[in-house]
Amino acid sequence: MTSEIDLNEETLGTETVFEGRLLHVRRDRVRLPNGAESAREYIVHPGAVVILALFDNGDVLLERQHRYALHRDFFEVPAGKLGAGEDEEACARRELLEETGYTALSWRCLTTLYPCIGYSDERLVYFVAEGLQAGAPQRDEDEFLEVLRLPFAEALAWIRDGRICDAKSVAGLLLLR
Repeated sequence: MTSEIDLNEETLGTETVFEGRLLHVRRDRVRLPNGAESAREYIVHPGAVVILALFDNGDVLLERQHRYALHRDFFEVPAGKLGAGEDEEACARRELLEETGYTALSWRCLTTLYPCIGYSDERLVYFVAEGLQAGAPQRDEDEFLEVLRLPFAEALAWIRDGRICDAKSVAGLLLLR
């Protein structure tokens, strides 16, 4: 169902509130559809890839990683930030190798999701990687994680009992289901 109502907001000006290593915060002045003005604050994010790495028997490759903002460890699917101008599949291949040491013979783009549309332009591009071959990880100096292999049915059970609870991993695994 579509509508003829124009909901677009016209950008009148942009102010940089914060420039970080990963995130940038902007505040825009906008003209609303009714002609009034308002402010929109949002996080500019470079985007990321999410890798659903499957073994030949259907097991899934996961990582256990400490996430500082929440001060706890999470079980997640591999993922990583896009570099400036980097091809999405090339980024997925690079991230899988860097974080886990695995390469894959087959790659398929599954979908793109936008995890926080109310306050960020972040996009997550999901890839399915199959035909996994083990190798040595090439992690960054400040990157620490544990790689594990889990039967797919068990990964779904971990979602149900809350052991896998980050949105990108839950969404990806449920999309595969």
